Amino acid sequence: MTPPTTRTWARRGRTPIVRVRGRSRRRLSIAALTCYKPGQPSRLIYRPRADTRPDGRKSFAWTDYRDLLQAAHQQLGGPIVLVWDNLNTHLAAGMRRYIADRDWLTVYQLPSYAPDLNPVEGIWSVLRRTTTANRAFTDPEDLIAAVRRGLRQLQYRPDVLDGCLTGTGLVRTPP
Repeated sequence: MTPPTTRTWARRGRTPIVRVRGRSRRRLSIAALTCYKPGQPSRLIYRPRADTRPDGRKSFAWTDYRDLLQAAHQQLGGPIVLVWDNLNTHLAAGMRRYIADRDWLTVYQLPSYAPDLNPVEGIWSVLRRTTTANRAFTDPEDLIAAVRRGLRQLQYRPDVLDGCLTGTGLVRTPP
């Protein structure tokens, strides 16, 4: 992962250049749900996944999202209204069948190319600006540990989670 840089400096008139040695083909994928319920503190449920899967897949499959939704349903103990983007695994046939078979799950698709309506995008922005900013990771395990630590810290900050929802313009209270 190329380290995100939030600040740097250089002499006036010279463009700053941040050199990073090598490029890793390893990748870390994270699936996350921001959960909002009137009268309750906001919650963050997430699952990181390194690219060390036996099937060689580098990202989440629809079955991984299914397992995350099942875990969220058990943790939250109630029906879920899911608002998510048009990622191809969200639209897979197996996922559509899973959603159709669950009466506790209602899904609304966001319009294409609308990250400004997705509260989870705010979570990634906060994570990039805080935990992973200005840091070079020694190995993939270091990256995974830093991301887990940052997400764990965000889990205890319902005000930040609320701010991510507020940034989308979506309302928390039912009509």
